[in-house]
Amino acid sequence: MGKDRKVFAWLAFWLLLPLIFYVVLQLTPYDGVVNAPNGHFYIVSLVSALALGMAIAVGIVATRIRNIKVSFLSLAYVSLAGMFILHGLSTPGFLIHHSPIAGHAAQLSVLLAAFWLWMCSISGDHPFVRLLARHQRWLLPAWVTVLLALGLALWNDPGVTQVLMLRDTIRMWAVTAIVLAFNSWTIYRNLQTYVASRLPLQLAIAYSTGWMLGAQLIMVTGRTWMASWWLYHFLLLASVIVMVIGIVRDHLNTGSMTASIRRLFRANPEDWIRTYISPSVKELVIATEAKDAYTAGHNYRVAMYALKLGEELGLSLSKLRAIAQGGLVHDIGKLSIPDGILNKPGKLSDEERGVIEAHPVSGYDMCKRLGFMIDELAVIRSHHEKWNGSGYPDKLAGEDIPLVARITAVADVYDALTSSRSYRKAMSHEEAMEVMLRESGRHFDPRCMAAWEKLVQEQWLFFQKTLQNSGELKLDSQDGTG
Repeated sequence: MGKDRKVFAWLAFWLLLPLIFYVVLQLTPYDGVVNAPNGHFYIVSLVSALALGMAIAVGIVATRIRNIKVSFLSLAYVSLAGMFILHGLSTPGFLIHHSPIAGHAAQLSVLLAAFWLWMCSISGDHPFVRLLARHQRWLLPAWVTVLLALGLALWNDPGVTQVLMLRDTIRMWAVTAIVLAFNSWTIYRNLQTYVASRLPLQLAIAYSTGWMLGAQLIMVTGRTWMASWWLYHFLLLASVIVMVIGIVRDHLNTGSMTASIRRLFRANPEDWIRTYISPSVKELVIATEAKDAYTAGHNYRVAMYALKLGEELGLSLSKLRAIAQGGLVHDIGKLSIPDGILNKPGKLSDEERGVIEAHPVSGYDMCKRLGFMIDELAVIRSHHEKWNGSGYPDKLAGEDIPLVARITAVADVYDALTSSRSYRKAMSHEEAMEVMLRESGRHFDPRCMAAWEKLVQEQWLFFQKTLQNSGELKLDSQDGTG
């Protein structure tokens, strides 16, 4: 908790410092007029170029790693870039002598970006988020089309601003109140998630959103061309830069894009996992396995086995991606289990068993805040459900259990049986299969179990190699794509 308080104190300091400087500057004789249309255009262009470049890169990554929150980040910064481009082009005294477009475009850039950043804070299982997730690949092109149409309408008919009237005092403060509500909630939820996950992207979103809110406050209270008024442009620039850093650290530092694309067409499950795991997912896996020493490599092997079974059952590409990501973090909820219970060598009490059985829900709650898609969330929440309805946490039965979770359940139990635990030694492959075949129709979906039996017979060398593997996440490779 001491470390958390320090992080929050630094966040508050850096978010409030620009506003304090803004107020102090206004009280000094240095807050003079700085009428520089060319400089304004170049600063705005820099913000727009950074935001647009990041938005495109993030949009491409989002569909590959199946994370709707990353798609929303892309939409936030393409909104900021699109409207800020219009803001720069309509700079009074640069290309045109006077136009109300500049002020309206600035307001719209922050308002639309704040909305999509707020969407990042909504849980992945929310009905509206699930609806958008089903059309994830079309979100970016569709939103770019909307922004382009809005920009052209404003540029060709400045009278449209009379309809929006965002420079009207009442509406301007109404927009500010909306941005305040959106951004405050976004900061709160991302700090919550950061405490649970320690992923740097959540902290980057908090900083970016806070500075964007500061820019909005300066925009509506400052006097145009005054030195203090210029500060909001630099705050938006800082907001974009901190997100560029966060995204690069979290999602774009996985190596060569060419190598990643090449791996998309390989059948080797190790290549699948290397392709779809992001550094944030890898950190979650490492944190889980560091807490539970007896499951070192378990998440990796479960994802490998489940991918093979998914291919055997003819799952679609998107479902296989879900299994790869969901399988890797299916036990992330164990981070919330006390060490004394998680690694207890003896028999668990009923109360301790209840704590253990809460881990699918804990993992589900964490990952839905991180933007995991609904199929990945199904793997995390439902991999301990049983075909006969006696599993946990929701007592689902039969076809009510998502197929990706039924597949992962087979892989999960097989690896658990063939791995040593604190309370027993590992079973042989033959012993594990005998136990699992007896549970077909009770614990396991009979169709999945039949496909599993066929798979291990036909690809025994693969399973033998995987069993002998040390189990560590082997994400570094000679082609530099680690």
